[in-house]
Amino acid sequence: MLGAIEAGGTKFICAVGDEQGNIINRIQFPTTVPEETIPKVINFFNQYHLKAMGIGSFGPVDVNRESPTYGNITSTPKPGWRDFNFLETMKEAFPVPIGFNTDVNAAALGEATLGVAKGLDSCLYITVGTGIGAGAVVHGKLLQGLSHPEMGHIFVRRHEHDAYAGKCPYHHDCLEGLAAGPAIEGRWGEKGIQLVDRPEVWELEGYYLAQALYHYILILSPKKIILGGGVMHQQQVFTAIYKYLPEFVNGYVSLPELTGYIVRPGLGDLAGITGSLLLGKQALEKVSHE
Repeated sequence: MLGAIEAGGTKFICAVGDEQGNIINRIQFPTTVPEETIPKVINFFNQYHLKAMGIGSFGPVDVNRESPTYGNITSTPKPGWRDFNFLETMKEAFPVPIGFNTDVNAAALGEATLGVAKGLDSCLYITVGTGIGAGAVVHGKLLQGLSHPEMGHIFVRRHEHDAYAGKCPYHHDCLEGLAAGPAIEGRWGEKGIQLVDRPEVWELEGYYLAQALYHYILILSPKKIILGGGVMHQQQVFTAIYKYLPEFVNGYVSLPELTGYIVRPGLGDLAGITGSLLLGKQALEKVSHE
């Protein structure tokens, strides 16, 4: 039995499953503060005898194994979670091998292993919801260097008719500041779910996301791009992306047929928790090979 945590800025999902990525049981609850949230996590997993665990966490997090703060949530604006030692807290409660990475890297791993990018050695997973984050698989491995990717905070060109200042507390009008769920609500005065019949909302959203994809394609050249998160439940955003991306590329690189290249998660809303389960499997395999 493996444990998995998908720790999002809005909600936590905890699950148990097997080494093939099959989820046997799962629960979810709101992300509040560690003092309230972590006991719920521990209570759930105390019901099971775990061999290993995987954690996919909202960030930024420290994923450098050589760092003294490895496993910490670092500079998040989420109240109560800054500098929280997530990995060590879970190790104290469950002394088993634990894999640790970002929630979007976990989702990328899930999609590359069992989802719509299965059989490919590269893919890009992007979530557009409360924030914007991305995880990448390159040459069959999760992309990691100095730290994990933070693709949601790149700068994009502002639309000439968009005067919204931006919502990001660090960069104001970066991609997340202009295109995440809170930015949609801040710009238009209502949540996205209430703006379904406003095509101009989703046209602008697609304009910003297509710019970001243009950059990611030029830099990473992924073989599949997967767009998840609450905002991407609007098919109108995909339609706008398919419209704007070729305009930005302007024939410089060849693009595949976009409706099969830029797609929804094959695992649906289970991409992140399934990937977290696979992080646990990797941690178990690593220990068994040492």
